[in-house]
Amino acid sequence: MAAIHSQLSADCIALGRFSLCHLLLMNDSNYPWFILVPDRDDIREIYQLDTADRAQLMDESCRLSEFIMNVFEGEKLNVAALGNQVPQLHLHHIVRFTTDPAWPTPIWGRFPARPYSDQALGEIRSTINGAELDGYQPVAESYLA
Repeated sequence: MAAIHSQLSADCIALGRFSLCHLLLMNDSNYPWFILVPDRDDIREIYQLDTADRAQLMDESCRLSEFIMNVFEGEKLNVAALGNQVPQLHLHHIVRFTTDPAWPTPIWGRFPARPYSDQALGEIRSTINGAELDGYQPVAESYLA
């Protein structure tokens, strides 16, 4: 198993695994913000994945995208692989609303993160874990620790 970059571990909550990717939740309740991290060592860019892994990443991203847009009833989904501060390949999935604090601008650096309450985090875990997302498995809460 590839190690999760320390910045992602510090900023995120591990929710589960797909066959290729770890599924993380950014600990910022301003936005429903999920991150897929392929379980591959020394990969910074999507093109560095082999053909099968690229296809698997896109499949997992699309399954997650459809699910979170349906659950959160978003108006727009931002998907990005920036990696300017965290070199490990990771794919952000951010559900956006015209009422969110940063709309319509990008979210990065706009507002301080608001950590999830235990109750809100429990609700997200329950929703994701009960969703029957194809290929998804929940992980223990101490997974990134």
